[in-house]
Amino acid sequence: MTTFVDRVELHVAAGNGGHGCASVHREKFKPLGGPDGGNGGHGGDVILTVDQSVTTLLEYHHSPHRKATNGKPGEGGNRSGKDGQDLVLTVPDGTVVLDSEGNVLADLVGHGTSYVAAQGGRGGLGNAALASARRKAPGFALLGVPGDVLDIQLELKTVADVALVGYPSAGKSSLISVLSAAKPKIADYPFTTLVPNLGVVTAGATVYTVADVPGLIPGASQGKGLGLEFLRHVERCSVLVHVLDTATLESERDPVSDLDIIEAELSEYGGLDNRPRVVVLNKIDVPDGKDLAEMVRPDLEARGYRVFEVSAVAHMGLKELSFALAELVAEARAARPKEEATRIVIRPKAVDDAGFTVTREEDGLFRVRGEKPERWVRQTDFNNDEAVGYLSDRLNRLGVEDRLMKAGARNGDGVAIGPEDNAVVFDWEPSVTAGAEMLGRRGEDHRFEAPRPAAQRRRDRDAERDEAEREFDGFEPF
Repeated sequence: MTTFVDRVELHVAAGNGGHGCASVHREKFKPLGGPDGGNGGHGGDVILTVDQSVTTLLEYHHSPHRKATNGKPGEGGNRSGKDGQDLVLTVPDGTVVLDSEGNVLADLVGHGTSYVAAQGGRGGLGNAALASARRKAPGFALLGVPGDVLDIQLELKTVADVALVGYPSAGKSSLISVLSAAKPKIADYPFTTLVPNLGVVTAGATVYTVADVPGLIPGASQGKGLGLEFLRHVERCSVLVHVLDTATLESERDPVSDLDIIEAELSEYGGLDNRPRVVVLNKIDVPDGKDLAEMVRPDLEARGYRVFEVSAVAHMGLKELSFALAELVAEARAARPKEEATRIVIRPKAVDDAGFTVTREEDGLFRVRGEKPERWVRQTDFNNDEAVGYLSDRLNRLGVEDRLMKAGARNGDGVAIGPEDNAVVFDWEPSVTAGAEMLGRRGEDHRFEAPRPAAQRRRDRDAERDEAEREFDGFEPF
């Protein structure tokens, strides 16, 4: 059964915004109570957060579909809908977030680092929030905006100071087990290590982490063996340690040729040329291994490598190796640029930036693209004429109509707002009168008119009394 996964495809969906409510306050003796529809709640976000206790992406391998909760719709009585809850997904330290095309969206390093993978939709405004001096009683509300829905890829790149690389069965797992408290699986057959192992080493005042990367073979950078799957775990390491087997039973192999092959694979993978290298000649407890190590050491030192002869089984040469690695790690840490506090950068929009574009396509269709027009279209209930009129007012105030005229649009031309796969298309009519202002006299609204029998009877009685008084005033006594 798979227990370690370092690459998954995740399907995330943020919550949709709740719809606004169109409601009129109704109370005895208050026929014109006014609009009281509440706003819809915002949809929840999908947030990726680094957690040091998480070491694998296995959870998302089994459950790749994740969705945040939707916002609740608004209600009458000025009651706003509840916001949807954010969905927080914990990921290991060193997780890289990529889009479906392979572009890097975020590199999550450090406990608590977070990234909003999918933004929740905005809740729609109720008719109480849409009321104004000109529009005293809106008979419509705005719809909630759908949340983001997208596919992302998560890749784990191990965060360690030292990486042990080498052929299968070179003794990397045995070496990390004696240098640290790690307990990897150890056996004498190739590809015993199927997942990267991490160990913590203390050498004097320096504490550093060591990663045991699964064995590399010729062609690993092209996908042969396990190398391509795990070479990414070497990228973040500051020091590379070549673990060479001096007691191999394969006659066509020797430490120098093994080093050349592994270096060629690392060079083919790219991005690792500037990392300091250390060579470890392992298994010197075997007589032939000791002789071979003494034979190849001068050649390796002539190439500029620091060479250490060790035996993980007999615990020989480990102290010198651990302190040498601690020295290199300390130098790498000191050379890193100091992290500066996050600076808030404000980039105001240009004065003449309308926030949208109008382009004419080959088929004569005019397409409007922009964050505001597209969001306004998604918030509009096209079954409500007043809501459509309100949308027309907003687009005209933004300047869409003027832009269409300048682009050559004429009455009856097709206009699309939004991308090709999700656009609203309509026939353009310039200077459309909004249906949102179809009100009566100032302070009155025909939509509030309703049969009121008691009031009508009261008016009838008042009229009869007035008529009787007029007749009495004109009566002459005998």
